[in-house]
Amino acid sequence: MRIDPTELGAERIYRLMTGIVVPRPIAWVTSLSRSGVLNLAPFSAFTFVSQKPPMLAISVGRKGANYKDTAHNILDTEEYVIHIADTPLMSAVHDSSVEHPPEVSEVEHLGLETLASERIKVPRLAAAPVAMECRFRQCLEFGDAKSRLIVGEVVMFHLRDGLVNDGKVETKALDPIARIGGPRYASLGEIVTLNTVFQTPKSKD
Repeated sequence: MRIDPTELGAERIYRLMTGIVVPRPIAWVTSLSRSGVLNLAPFSAFTFVSQKPPMLAISVGRKGANYKDTAHNILDTEEYVIHIADTPLMSAVHDSSVEHPPEVSEVEHLGLETLASERIKVPRLAAAPVAMECRFRQCLEFGDAKSRLIVGEVVMFHLRDGLVNDGKVETKALDPIARIGGPRYASLGEIVTLNTVFQTPKSKD
């Protein structure tokens, strides 16, 4: 089977790509509007782009001609929190993807408890096992749809007690959820640990 992307519209390409690029981690993002409304939304086009300083990137699309509230809020206030949700929060993550008017707080609508952040004004979610306070650093637009790739620096990590062992996150204990195609999600299956492969430098002779 071959598919020519030039023959497809943006929606069909989106469905194809989100079914191919799987599983995807989910950035569950809180942000504040200029008027102080606490917004919450999930983004599965998400990765880290730098370790020193620690920087994360999320891709925020548009609904029609308008960018999502998260993009407006981050560019307006330059602060936000990225959370990693675990399996018990799967329904809340999914429900937070429902579009609401900008004056409606998804956090309040879903009855989620918040905690004050340490370095920024945006509150973080108490139930999330990981919360990363971020400050905006860069925004790039891509493609005809002008999706915004928003890069921010993590200025504080918050991790649930017991998740970190010898400096490493215990992935099984974190129990993160992932996004696959459509309104479908996945949890971790079998975790396979392989031996580290060290390459011997080639001789110059």
